[in-house]
Amino acid sequence: MAEIANLGAVVKRFIFWDFPRASWRYDLAVGLILIFIFATPRDWFHDQPKASSIILMSSLHGSNRVFIATELLEDVADQQRPERAQSLIHARTGKSWHVMRVEPIRDETEQEIKGFIAYTAP
Repeated sequence: MAEIANLGAVVKRFIFWDFPRASWRYDLAVGLILIFIFATPRDWFHDQPKASSIILMSSLHGSNRVFIATELLEDVADQQRPERAQSLIHARTGKSWHVMRVEPIRDETEQEIKGFIAYTAP
């Protein structure tokens, strides 16, 4: 029974980080943490960085401006972009905003589309 109490005390000290610096227990705790950090696969935590493709830029007087990444609307005809943008915004945010118009954002030479701005109303 005393061994279990002793083990409980060690676990409690480990959890609350109650070891003096430069002791072997402190070094062991740091080593275990480092092993966990560097040996754990990223897939376990689903920690894959992804750029956001739909971003709320601003809200003014009930209307919103939403940035939409190029790849989501580049293959859609100009007349169908507002409808497609509206469905994308609803799918990503759950908001049922009416998209009034969609304008492309072009680079300085006006050659390449860098994204789209959707102008919405509630």
